[in-house]
Amino acid sequence: MNTRGLRSQLKDSVPVAGLCPQGSYGIQDSLRSGFTSVKNELLPSHPLELSEKNFVLNQDKMNFSTLRNIQGLHAPLKLQMEYRAARQIQRLPFLQSSNLALDTLRGSDDTIGFEDILSDPAQSETMGEPHMMVEYKLGLL
Repeated sequence: MNTRGLRSQLKDSVPVAGLCPQGSYGIQDSLRSGFTSVKNELLPSHPLELSEKNFVLNQDKMNFSTLRNIQGLHAPLKLQMEYRAARQIQRLPFLQSSNLALDTLRGSDDTIGFEDILSDPAQSETMGEPHMMVEYKLGLL
């Protein structure tokens, strides 16, 4: 078995920050983010799994590069500003947001995917007290 290839795969599959949110004391805040799941902390079982998680990011990078080569530097910068503005439009933190404006900008509003029918399992809804979740989102806690 080629151990060098295995090491590079393990190095590429380091858990991403934000998948296991931790509170100010270094432990997970179960009240805000739900119970811990061992599945979120596991390394990807297949090399394509990491690629699939970063598909949208890689596609955006490729589109921005192509747009820059064709139209110049201003076009991808304008599009990135529009993406950032569309990401900020959300419902209250305890309600799930559809991000329709962002899907329209990306051109994926007319495609039906797995998350449209069965909901995205990575974005499971957490039910909590609305007042506390809004205060946490605004940084008042």
